[in-house]
Amino acid sequence: MDSFDGNFNCEFETMNQLPEKLLSELCLQKGFDEAAFFQAHQHLPNTSIRLNPKKKIFSFESEEKISWCENGFYLKERPSFTYDPLFHAGCYYVQEASSMFLEFALRQSIDLSQSLKVLDLCAAPGGKSTLVASLLNENSMLVSNEVIKNRATILKENISKWGSENVLVTNNDPKHFERLENYFDVLVIDAPCSGSGLFRKEPAYLNEWNDNLVNLCSQRQQRILADIWKCLKPNGVLIYSTCSFSES
Repeated sequence: MDSFDGNFNCEFETMNQLPEKLLSELCLQKGFDEAAFFQAHQHLPNTSIRLNPKKKIFSFESEEKISWCENGFYLKERPSFTYDPLFHAGCYYVQEASSMFLEFALRQSIDLSQSLKVLDLCAAPGGKSTLVASLLNENSMLVSNEVIKNRATILKENISKWGSENVLVTNNDPKHFERLENYFDVLVIDAPCSGSGLFRKEPAYLNEWNDNLVNLCSQRQQRILADIWKCLKPNGVLIYSTCSFSES
């Protein structure tokens, strides 16, 4: 489909809620699958969890395995995590399966048996940091950073529950790290974005999405990359992700 004229003639109700400007841009992108896109927005993502390998439990052994994450599972139904002491003890983390793809990216791009210095720059609430912490050996170090102070507090709580000893939680602007030139082997940047990838999970984002927000997020992402780039060692690995469909 080369262009968007506002008439999809599809059976999906969700299409009427999605921003027309975003849809028109998506339709110009090579490989865009219109039907699959709308079908995905008809359903909430499956509830998924990731087990803490250092706190063995056997409560989810019968659940479907997530192929790209060793300790990830899809749940048949969503339990009341608030009332589960195993959840509060950090025995597992509730996380979308797509976010767990970070494990596959790391295993494909770096030798995790080495002693590594890793920076998770935009880390709150802690899903990717707890995943990375589970993959690193005891001689490695993870710096888990969040620039927003109240979110950094939540990050600290989740890291503490997970129980990793080689993780340092910081509350800094990306620019503050520029003095650590050529220091990190791996940078993980789940950059702040317009959130269009979260429409089916967080419908409020539908009303907030606009061109100005996309442009603002794009500029912010470029600044983050410019500020942090010098920290990465030569031949180091940058893993960059957003939950946005916008190209810019």
